[in-house]
Amino acid sequence: MLRSKRKNFFKSINFKIALVFALLLLITLEIVGAIFVKQLEAKNIQDFKTSVQIPTYIDNSLAEQLTVSSTRKANGQIKTILSNYNNTNVDEIRVVDSKGTIRGTSDVNDQSVVGQKTTDRNIKNAIYNNRTYTKNTYDTQNNGRYYVSIVPLYATSSTGNNSQLVGVLYVRANMKSVYSTINSIMGIFVLASLVAMVLGLGIAIIIARAITRPIEEMRQQTQRIARGDYASQVRVYSDDELGQLAGAINNLSIRVEESQESTEAERRRLDSVLSHMSDGVIATDRRGNITIINETASEFVDVSDEKAIGNSILDVLKIRDDYSLRDLIENQDELMLDFSSNEHDLILNAYFSLIQRESGFISGLVCVLHDVTEQQKIDNDRKQFVSNVSHELRTPLTSLRSYIEALSDGAWKDPEVAPGFLKVTQEETDRMIRMINELLSLSRMDSGTTRVDMELVNINELFNYVLNRFDMILKKDDNPAKYYTIKREFTKRDLWVEIDTDKFTQVLDNIMNNAIKYSPDGGVVTCRLLETHNQVIISISDQGLGIPRADLGHVFDRFFRVDKARSRAQGGTGLGLAISKEVVQMLGGRIWVDSVEGKGSTFYISLPYEPYEEEDLWDDDSQV
Repeated sequence: MLRSKRKNFFKSINFKIALVFALLLLITLEIVGAIFVKQLEAKNIQDFKTSVQIPTYIDNSLAEQLTVSSTRKANGQIKTILSNYNNTNVDEIRVVDSKGTIRGTSDVNDQSVVGQKTTDRNIKNAIYNNRTYTKNTYDTQNNGRYYVSIVPLYATSSTGNNSQLVGVLYVRANMKSVYSTINSIMGIFVLASLVAMVLGLGIAIIIARAITRPIEEMRQQTQRIARGDYASQVRVYSDDELGQLAGAINNLSIRVEESQESTEAERRRLDSVLSHMSDGVIATDRRGNITIINETASEFVDVSDEKAIGNSILDVLKIRDDYSLRDLIENQDELMLDFSSNEHDLILNAYFSLIQRESGFISGLVCVLHDVTEQQKIDNDRKQFVSNVSHELRTPLTSLRSYIEALSDGAWKDPEVAPGFLKVTQEETDRMIRMINELLSLSRMDSGTTRVDMELVNINELFNYVLNRFDMILKKDDNPAKYYTIKREFTKRDLWVEIDTDKFTQVLDNIMNNAIKYSPDGGVVTCRLLETHNQVIISISDQGLGIPRADLGHVFDRFFRVDKARSRAQGGTGLGLAISKEVVQMLGGRIWVDSVEGKGSTFYISLPYEPYEEEDLWDDDSQV
């Protein structure tokens, strides 16, 4: 119990108010302290720099010694001058002439550097640039902070007109005393800040409790209202904002009790909506503005919940031009709505029902949207199929009837006319038989009863075998109706693919027949075979009239012809490419076409492919 109270205290507004107050106090102290310490640090460093500054008379004396021609005598004087200067903060003083040679140092333990060239880059820069250089450094070896000053030394020339740079004075001073003082002050300030924060936190908790006590009482009252108890009242302690809030809660409990009847009506409305949640559901108020729309309905009408809520159902369903809200209320008939676009087809059946109170007052509408796209597509396909089959069969039957009637009228007696008429009737009969066989093949594929005999085939040899047959047809015909050339572009690697040989040969025959049929006399049909990643790609290109861009998406539809009159005259049924597409899909592949009107067409077939080595094939045969 004690642990629970502590946990609730840390989550309470009492603790939060106190914590905010303490944090504000801490932040304020830290900001003030940071500014104070920064200013103190800057002041102490400035005073320290002033304290370690070498007097002018020493600078002049050292500069004068650097002009003496006797180096040994001058170095002795420099050493004397440096040893006489005493400053506890200065660790080392070096005198370097204008050539970079160290002429003296105050460090008695490092007198061996006198006479050597300086390696300090900062000293060299000060000599070359003829200017003062200062910086604060940190020595990682002894964790000390140092102030370094490099000041040019000037001597008056022999003529006495101008000064000449004769060297620099290098001063290195330990700043330990500066930062020791600053650290002490910072420690005192941190301790004072902690004490102030603890005291401020205690005071803030006491004040927060006085503020939050009426809030806690109001919270308890709202919980009672949520349970349905509206009799209790919140005590009003004062006329301030909290007192006004307490009075508002008391009024709220009265208003909530009065609004129960309205809430019950809303509950019935939601129950009506929930009963139709299997499809898209839209609920409106009595003015037809949408109040509820489920996710399915939003997807159907392609409008988000936020945009749909508050808008008229006539606008969301896009029926304002044809119907009014009164029409939907008085006649709850079914509506067929077409929401199809270029990307997909969508046809909805809309059912409307009224939301009524017990008194009969109409408070809104419920619209249930049912997707009937597939059903409509099936109906349209069936109608189109019946129409196409009727049209395709009527043409040869009409032709047969005409020729048979002519033969019955006596044309059979004419030895010149009768054979031609009989030949036409035979061709039309063959055409109908071929069409019926193709329809039966498509029917078996649609029903899934087509048998597929898969085998591993060298696709190079199969494709070449089919093309050789077309070459042979041209060679055996002494007077062909059209000359053509077949160009092969095959990969040199043997590609073994698992397919149904007979059905895939039928696909290649269909595409080759189309390519030759629509190619100009003397045209070239280019056949390619290649592999890419895990696919085998076959392409057959012709030099015909091509396919208009608007018809590319319908090339594989049943009974579709780009040039209906020409195709029918050449004996086409409009089913060859549809059958080819079904077969390729059965084999796990894909077929498509690319065409430019006036420049020819290229049909592509992609089949799944796994590389086989010759050893793997022999292993499979031996296992069989």
